[in-house]
Amino acid sequence: MSSNTIYSKITPQIEKLAQLSKEASFIEPELYSEYNVKRGLRDLDGSGVLVGITNISEVNSRRMIDGKMTPIDGELFYRGYNVQEIVKKQDMSNHFGFEECTYLLLFGKLPNKEEMDEFKKLLAKYRSLPHTFVRDVIMKKSSKDMMNTLARSVLTLYSYDENPEDTSEENVLRQCLQLIAMFPLLSVYGYQAYRYYHLNDSLIIHHPKPGYSTAENILHCLRDDSKFTPLEAKLLDVALILHMEHGGGNNSTFTTHLVSSSGTDTYSAIAAAIGSLKGPKHGGANLKVVKMFDDMKQQVSDWTSEEEVGAYLRALLHKEAFDKAGLIYGIGHAVYSKSDPRAVTFKGFVEKLAVEKGYEKEFALYSMVEKLAPQIIAEERKMYKGVSPNVDFFSGFVYQMLGLPLELYTPIFAIARISGWAAHRMEEICQHNKIMRPAYMTVAPHHEYEDMDNRF
Repeated sequence: MSSNTIYSKITPQIEKLAQLSKEASFIEPELYSEYNVKRGLRDLDGSGVLVGITNISEVNSRRMIDGKMTPIDGELFYRGYNVQEIVKKQDMSNHFGFEECTYLLLFGKLPNKEEMDEFKKLLAKYRSLPHTFVRDVIMKKSSKDMMNTLARSVLTLYSYDENPEDTSEENVLRQCLQLIAMFPLLSVYGYQAYRYYHLNDSLIIHHPKPGYSTAENILHCLRDDSKFTPLEAKLLDVALILHMEHGGGNNSTFTTHLVSSSGTDTYSAIAAAIGSLKGPKHGGANLKVVKMFDDMKQQVSDWTSEEEVGAYLRALLHKEAFDKAGLIYGIGHAVYSKSDPRAVTFKGFVEKLAVEKGYEKEFALYSMVEKLAPQIIAEERKMYKGVSPNVDFFSGFVYQMLGLPLELYTPIFAIARISGWAAHRMEEICQHNKIMRPAYMTVAPHHEYEDMDNRF
């Protein structure tokens, strides 16, 4: 075994101990119903259990109509502004909106031109890494997982901060703004190191351009020739806006609140959020969608046949296709039922890019699955609420058309969501709340302890 690696072989002893741990960890599922415990902090219909109050964003899927809670088309608001309207009006004015929405989430209001210009200059100033950071941190022991690279980089930045432990509002805001500006560089440079070490490719590092938006700088720093079309940058900007915030209850944002409530530093809190987003149940869904469609395109001979596509979707649900998990990835959401406003907003932009890139046939296939999947799921499964395509249904397809490497799909999510995490960390810090300490019910029986001599 190399002294540079961790002993990772699973021995018979570990297998035996793992079985003991598995048996000790098992809890009868019926106990959750017996004690009325909301498993996964969710109600039966999938909606989250209320655990906090926020001013930052609002996710709506139901409304009181005639005295009854009724499903509605999904709505998403940032500080009271409908996200669909934000994207629509920004598209009409033809400017990039991620920075403006970041300002909105952090400061609770839309900036005027002077405020926006100053904010962009501040982010541009912060959009750099400490001297030799790329060489000494990112390039050393490159990971095959970019989220691991991102988390490691964030934790290491603690050592470069002259005042890392100060949790005053001013210092936390400064740290959050720097991380928002740095995330594209940490992610893209991490991928360049991965290319160099694991793919035997050339190492190309582009410095960010001060006048570029976040979306433009991602494409500029990622692509060898730094070239991109206005539509490519615009669509990536829209993707960042739609992914940047989704209420305090999503797993990574709740993690930010939870960890921040302990009084820990910003780098630890954000690294914890990254760890949450890294999980395939949270941030990896768009990658699953792309891989599912790749398999579908191989298994279905006629992409225009509803009968063939429908048969494949049923095979997915019956655990007979793709990863045998019984899921149609990209369909359904914990909160939304009739529609996910992010997916609805995204679709029009996706179609434009599909035409520009020559992906019309693939877009038609996505549209067919969008139509058929909810119908087939309703026929095959017991449903407590409706299902519809979520934002991940289209985002992976967009990243594929943009030529983004699969390894960066989840880091792109993090580049967007760091703005939401920052706003929620500020909200938690400013409230000076008690440390979060939810309760668990113990169902283990009590035993009388016998000393070791009596056990042998």
